[in-house]
Amino acid sequence: MKASTIAEREARGRVAREHSKRSSHRAIGELQRDPIGLLKQSSAERVDNLLPLRYGRMAASPLAFFFGSAILQAHDLSCVHDTGLAMPICGDAHLMNFGGFATPDRQLVFDLTDFDEVSIGPFEWDLKRLSASLVLAARQMRLSRGTAESLVMTAMKSYRDRIAQYAQRGALELWYDRISFDHMAEIALTPERRRAVRRGMEKAASRTHENLLEKMTSCEGGHWIVNDAPPALFHVLGTTTLFTPEEAEAYRQGNAGKMVEQMWADYRKSMSHERRELLDHFTLQDLVFKVTGIGGVGLRCLVALLVDHMGKPLFLQLKEARPSVVGQFYGAPAVRHEGERVVYGQRMLQATSDVFLGWANGPLGRPCYVRQLRDMKLSANLELFDSDVLDGYARLCGWIVARAHAKASGQAIEIGAYIGRGEPFAEALAGYAMTYADQVERDYETFMKALRGGELVARTDEDLVADFLA
Repeated sequence: MKASTIAEREARGRVAREHSKRSSHRAIGELQRDPIGLLKQSSAERVDNLLPLRYGRMAASPLAFFFGSAILQAHDLSCVHDTGLAMPICGDAHLMNFGGFATPDRQLVFDLTDFDEVSIGPFEWDLKRLSASLVLAARQMRLSRGTAESLVMTAMKSYRDRIAQYAQRGALELWYDRISFDHMAEIALTPERRRAVRRGMEKAASRTHENLLEKMTSCEGGHWIVNDAPPALFHVLGTTTLFTPEEAEAYRQGNAGKMVEQMWADYRKSMSHERRELLDHFTLQDLVFKVTGIGGVGLRCLVALLVDHMGKPLFLQLKEARPSVVGQFYGAPAVRHEGERVVYGQRMLQATSDVFLGWANGPLGRPCYVRQLRDMKLSANLELFDSDVLDGYARLCGWIVARAHAKASGQAIEIGAYIGRGEPFAEALAGYAMTYADQVERDYETFMKALRGGELVARTDEDLVADFLA
């Protein structure tokens, strides 16, 4: 098969404008859907006792609601024309799904960090998810409308400029490119941004497995146990479990030990030979349930504590992988295993990935993926941001998405030709983000009305802690 020339690939990108004009991305479409019905759909088959906590965390603000309702935007994006430039995308690239972590060679990098919704989809869906989150964050911080629009323009122009640069690079250059904290500090435009990067590096350095062992475990007769801390951490068969008696009994009847053995065997098979050898230096000490984030509340997520022959710890997170909402509404090809989908997507989109990344079927047969729980990992804290730092963060996010799309798809030339060198695409995304943020706020009010009316039940973390203390 003859390879396309650069000119032919650029022409394909420009032809995509005929299918979807750049100015058309301003529209959110005529949305005829029931947001509560879609939320219930996304909550189906989660742990029932944790659904009130899921809704309680979403009730904190329109931004928190947005984080927990990826299904709504995926549905809404499917109702408008897309570019047809489909590729592996994150699927949930809101501003809190970026963060820092250590590479296998112990360099601190910044990248996308959540891939639960990864799928084949139009490249602009990631950008629309990011742009709407920036506007909602600006509103939560009580920044002006002009500032909110400027944040989106900053992120989208950063994406445009970086894609244009990546379109000039070879395949290996794209594969090896990474965004380190050291490089971020070097190019920071203001002293405050440089200080923010340095503070992040210092904080990440303290977030190690050893530090976690001291904080959340105890040793009994030479065996390490993770301490229950409901609702965040609890043993499935313990006295503080949030599982129903029926679910806990399913674990008990299924012989939890044998189920874990099978899960571990599946996980090892998903890893390369040398990484299986590394994993075999560790022995399993304990396994607990962990409640994560907002969108992930109610999914089966386990934390495994292992130690090596020197007593050095390794914490692995085994998280349930459900079908991607992007795949559901875009109509992506069927996948063999949802955990494999997440792992494959992460390896394609990230500059460098966790050495313990893998997949398996969980104790009760649900697909899951595995990664390290904590290895110099760091996420943004909006409460510590001012408008200047948020602007720098928006620029960084645009860069990261451009690098991810260029690496995973090899279509930087086509995307760059579609976007062009001017501002029409960025301006359209800014208009979209403002209008869609209004829609999110309307959906949030509908959601809060459902809570007040009893159609949905919400509880806070403090409510559940009080239950256990009582």
